[in-house]
Amino acid sequence: MDKNKYKLLTPGPLTTTETVKEEMLVDLCTWDDDYKNMTQEIRAELLRLAHAESGYTTVLMQGSGTFGVEAVLSSVIKDTDKLLIAVNGAYSKRMAEICRYHRLPYAVVETAYDTIPQADAIEEALKADPAITHISMVHSETTTGILNDIAAVGEVAKKYGKKFIVDAMSSFGGVDIDVPALGIMYLISSANKCIQGVPGFSFIIAKEADLKETKGTARSLSLDVYAQWETMEKDGGKWRFTSPTHVVAAFRKALEELRAEGGIAARHERYARTNAALREGMEALGFTAYIDKDVQGPIITTFLYPETMSFDFQDMYAFLKERGYVIYPGKLTAQDTFRLGNIGEIYDEDVQKILQIFTDYMKGLK
Repeated sequence: MDKNKYKLLTPGPLTTTETVKEEMLVDLCTWDDDYKNMTQEIRAELLRLAHAESGYTTVLMQGSGTFGVEAVLSSVIKDTDKLLIAVNGAYSKRMAEICRYHRLPYAVVETAYDTIPQADAIEEALKADPAITHISMVHSETTTGILNDIAAVGEVAKKYGKKFIVDAMSSFGGVDIDVPALGIMYLISSANKCIQGVPGFSFIIAKEADLKETKGTARSLSLDVYAQWETMEKDGGKWRFTSPTHVVAAFRKALEELRAEGGIAARHERYARTNAALREGMEALGFTAYIDKDVQGPIITTFLYPETMSFDFQDMYAFLKERGYVIYPGKLTAQDTFRLGNIGEIYDEDVQKILQIFTDYMKGLK
């Protein structure tokens, strides 16, 4: 096994196609019209995928998904606003940390990591605190693999006239999200997730009218969402600062391949099928999933360590990697876990190979 040739069982970065990788072999100029047109094509296609071709716009932002989340929170929450964060994992907790760094007014409704935030708890928080103007939550919480109910929370946001911000980092492109129908004001995702590009930029799907009202709100020069959007609009796809040109080219190819696969519906079906097979196969081997099946998302599954004194995560990690697969450690503090992602170029035959490798590994434990 070539030590540099393995597949990633992770929620992004993930295993990409050779054709996506090949797009990065060409050097591009950020000022060139061909490159700016590429950016515009991507922006339009993202709106189409979000069912948001009317009244919405797209902003591409350099950096990882967290850069995108921080850009939105620090650019659209005014000093007179207050954000309510639904917390049930590490990534929603990170939203609160971003608020602390930027001294943004915020409150949280927190629930256990294996539990979906309930819309009625959000509603009670709104009733108790009329100062709240925005609600935010993570859709696919890859801390555990849980898929949160953004539709129910979106209904509460509509009912009370609150602006809804969704971190769809690990779901957009793999789970159909009708942004206008759900009342989402801002959705954030990343190039290296379900659209199956490579890391390097995040993107924001925003209600254009609200974005225009945020001019001058940003607390960061480079993360100013309005300023980035204004430049892209006025200069036909120009980014304000140096953009990840190779990543952008790869992402355009990834969008083409998503459409060729059959779009979000087909990709979701593949993800859901491989996720279910992986979860069932691991449970048959004695591994217990951290969350119940009825709240399991199709992206990643968290498993508890097996109850055997001889189990060692690093040893298992090395065993898997030597045989062609790399997995994720857990992100829980209270319990020892590891995570298996199934997005990217992971297919039914991969699941069978992975389960056989785990079977072989378990035979060596006492």
